[in-house]
Amino acid sequence: MNLKEKNFAYIDGANLYKGVASLGWKLDYKRFRVWLSEKYGVRTAYLFIGLIPKYKELYKHLQESGFTLVFKEVVYDGDGKPKGNCDADLVLQATRDAYENKFEGAVIIASDGDYAGLVKFLLEKHKFLAILSPSNEKRCSILLKRTGARIAYINDQRSILGAEKEKAPDGDGTS
Repeated sequence: MNLKEKNFAYIDGANLYKGVASLGWKLDYKRFRVWLSEKYGVRTAYLFIGLIPKYKELYKHLQESGFTLVFKEVVYDGDGKPKGNCDADLVLQATRDAYENKFEGAVIIASDGDYAGLVKFLLEKHKFLAILSPSNEKRCSILLKRTGARIAYINDQRSILGAEKEKAPDGDGTS
């Protein structure tokens, strides 16, 4: 793959976070952004995420790590849990960018079958690179698998992309 290509990544932020967490680890977003550039030639990485004011430091870190954040207004369910479904926004952005010829190839980062139509569209337009599933093979949607698209599992890169566990004070023998 030519790393000088202008490839874009479209990331379902909640799907990425929850998928990796369900496998028992934390993603180092800074490493992940570098890896996307080196492995897939990603120039622009859109991360679609619900906007919750108390997470402003997280948003700042994600932006400093090289992600372009696309915020979705959040509503709260009856239990007070935030809901910021970004699927439609992600599909619309990727489709618009494809029609405006802004990228050579797209990387979709999600395990959700709602993106199968987008994947098929990108395949037809010869603008598709890969699906990066934050879930394992069993949890990745059958609808995505049925597209015949290339699917890679982020968990396979855990040793490279995992966040280091913080050391306990004096845990390394220093004061």
